[in-house]
Amino acid sequence: MISKSTAKHEVQPQGGFTLIETMIAVVVMTVGLLAVIASFATALAATQSAQEDLVARHKALDAMESIYTARNAQQIPFASINNTASGGIFLGGAQPLLCAGADGIIGTGDDAACTVPGTGTACPGGVECLVLPGPDGVLGNADDVTQSLSNFTRTIAFNNVLLPAAQGGGVNANMIAVTITVAYSKGGWPVRSYTVNGLLSSYH
Repeated sequence: MISKSTAKHEVQPQGGFTLIETMIAVVVMTVGLLAVIASFATALAATQSAQEDLVARHKALDAMESIYTARNAQQIPFASINNTASGGIFLGGAQPLLCAGADGIIGTGDDAACTVPGTGTACPGGVECLVLPGPDGVLGNADDVTQSLSNFTRTIAFNNVLLPAAQGGGVNANMIAVTITVAYSKGGWPVRSYTVNGLLSSYH
């Protein structure tokens, strides 16, 4: 008798991804793509506001230098280095970027309208302005562009400095803290600002 052997074929399960695994992969990839897009947006914002950031820094340092110069030259008494609400000469709150008036100090009540550097003509809106190269990229030609800084504000604030507890505490009459913030707005972007802090003493 001839026996016939029968071969058994086992069905091997096919490998692959389940629906859950696929969804998790899609979520992970989406989070990664969003992070990359966010970094591109941050880089774009930094590039588009680089010039304004530089202007804000420069104008804040200008105002601080003006105050130090007035103190060093004894142009004003130390008690006048404060906001008007505290008996000083500096305007409080956010102010437009006007030019120094007769006293030569930025941020005081006699600040005046500005003129275009090198020309003597009035800046648009009376606030400080910059002369930038025109389409040819060369500064000093007839196609130069005047850019108003009307979207900038400057805040000069003063705060008392306290004596150490070992010296009895209280307000130090010979020192004051100054904070200068220059802020600007640009269409579609949140307000950006640059702040500089300093300490002034009555000694120089």
